[in-house]
Amino acid sequence: MKITQIAAAASRLVVLMSAAVALSTAQAQNFPVKPVKLIVTYPVGGSSDLMARIMGQKLSEHWGQPVVVESKPGAAGSIGMEFAARQPNDGYTFVIGNLGPAAVNPLITKVPYNMDRDFIAVSLTATGPNILVVPASSPYKSLGELVGAARAKPGAINFATSGPGSMSHLAGELMMRQAGIKMAQIPYKGGGQAVVDVLAGQVQMIVSDALPVAQHIKSGKLRPLAITSGRRSPHWPDIPTFAEGGLNGIVAVNWWGVFLPAGTPQAVVNSYLAALVKTQADPDLKERFNGLGVDAQVSTQEEFRTFLAAERAMYAKLVADNNIKAE
Repeated sequence: MKITQIAAAASRLVVLMSAAVALSTAQAQNFPVKPVKLIVTYPVGGSSDLMARIMGQKLSEHWGQPVVVESKPGAAGSIGMEFAARQPNDGYTFVIGNLGPAAVNPLITKVPYNMDRDFIAVSLTATGPNILVVPASSPYKSLGELVGAARAKPGAINFATSGPGSMSHLAGELMMRQAGIKMAQIPYKGGGQAVVDVLAGQVQMIVSDALPVAQHIKSGKLRPLAITSGRRSPHWPDIPTFAEGGLNGIVAVNWWGVFLPAGTPQAVVNSYLAALVKTQADPDLKERFNGLGVDAQVSTQEEFRTFLAAERAMYAKLVADNNIKAE
């Protein structure tokens, strides 16, 4: 091929590439033009699922396109995260990730995804405390009584978890190590069924996010002993903190955020951010989130990345110092 022909071919290639980039940018700016899929990593009916459905409704109203919620539970959220990581990076699939699969699971077990390589962190969307509860029939009226009984009879008390890496798992492990006690972990695929078994007395305690236990606390079927916030929660002012109950260091909130598959165009990411700034400030969404025991949040990408880095560093130290592993 002559030099002039090579130059002409190169010129055509540049024109075609420029046109493709322009088309891609225009499509991103018009996002979305078809239904969007929202992946939830925990079972239907749980906190993540209900928040996702509220968010999905508001995003659908904002975008003028349906947001279809799809549940992919299992392995403490890791199955859903892996599924989301393998979806096309065109913005039409996003996932609600939280503390377990996005920060803790990779620290305690091998997971089939890499949060830095496989995802774009878009925005924090909610935070909320966790509550240690026992059945109303339990003889334990305080955290101190529970710890004292566990110390007297190692292994006699069991605790439910929503899987390895969940706050219910971490809190139980930390309780054992800080109090010098031994309890048996009973893992579940999600918090809903775990709470059902605590209600039935088949399991003696759980550290749960607020939603699955709130109505049972109010009805008197579950007794709250401690909350994981650093100070008493305005949502639950009568529940003492773990520190008040004699165990320092069990201070943590659960959190949720929006993640997109790696490689999603920044223009699409910006569309998500603009939508979330509006929808997360919606008074109806805030009220409905409060009803789930969580506070609606929104952040910049940089703020979310900084938050994630701090969470990973904190839990990496906790996991290492306490030798916590997935069973």
